[in-house]
Amino acid sequence: MNRKSAAQTHIEHSVACLREHSSAVIKNVLLMSNIDTAAVHKAMQALHQHGRVALHFHPDRIDSRGLSVAAGLLKDGFYKSQFETHISNGQLSPELGGPRDHWENQLFGHSYSGVKLRPKYGALDLGLCPTGPAPRFGSCYFLTQVEVLSRCTFSYMDSYRLPKEKGTLSCFEVILAALLSECFERQYALGMKEIKPADMVNHLWQQLPQGVRARFDMPALSNLDHYIEAQIHGEVSLEHDIGYLVADPSYKDTDIGELMQSMCHEYDIELLWHQGYQLDVEQVPDDFRGATMPELAKVIARDKQINADIIGRAAQVLTEKPVPWSQRTKQAQQVQQLKLMWHVLVKFGV
Repeated sequence: MNRKSAAQTHIEHSVACLREHSSAVIKNVLLMSNIDTAAVHKAMQALHQHGRVALHFHPDRIDSRGLSVAAGLLKDGFYKSQFETHISNGQLSPELGGPRDHWENQLFGHSYSGVKLRPKYGALDLGLCPTGPAPRFGSCYFLTQVEVLSRCTFSYMDSYRLPKEKGTLSCFEVILAALLSECFERQYALGMKEIKPADMVNHLWQQLPQGVRARFDMPALSNLDHYIEAQIHGEVSLEHDIGYLVADPSYKDTDIGELMQSMCHEYDIELLWHQGYQLDVEQVPDDFRGATMPELAKVIARDKQINADIIGRAAQVLTEKPVPWSQRTKQAQQVQQLKLMWHVLVKFGV
């Protein structure tokens, strides 16, 4: 049995005062929603036995060594944090004393120092969406082995906001209360519309045990911001900790696709393909992620379409081309624009 990390212990101590209230909230939602307590116990049992963490990534982005993410993963055999790769699909601040270092110190009670073995950020995967629980962070995603959950901490939504709703697998009441409350009050949760508490409980209890492939019978969600963030503490070995790679089909028959196939063969990972996102340039709005998005889409498009591979190739051109120091800020802004274009594709693509 895994010994709890200092970060997990800190998280559990920080929410100890919230657990009793959260249990009362859960009890009230169950009462108001006519849900048997036994169903929730079965749902949590299913989470313990079948839940995984999704680690989203763009396989074609270039790391600090000049390797694509896919090539780096194949070479290293480990999924690394931005403190080591110096790339991120969220906020990039891979320096000690920077914003990420500061909030990790707050979140985990100064459990980390240096850049090695920092937590790896993903999302708790409940099998609700074929493109993964947090597609804003990448077109492809690894699914961990179930055992990885035991060395995770969780937050309801993104940890950079330092939410009070945190927990571990054995201290999950605060997270569950937030999830069921959102289903009850908004009939919306984790990117799903028209979902009531009973629907969520039944999904966990009945659908989650059906396995990873069951998600491909469900529609993709245009979900950018709603997820249960998971922070994995310790190494993430592709050989021992990863069970599946779910990849974007735009990489089929490409060099990046071949690298991902080699990776899966090397580390005994099962490769699956989701249905991907595609968007006509004429459908790119000018009021989501900025007025420059329609013109950018036209510049990078192929056959008036954009997809993950097309955006990735544009990002590669930017990062592989040497630029003078005076142009670095402009290059960073252009890379950021492509990151926003990916958000547009997730939100409006089909």
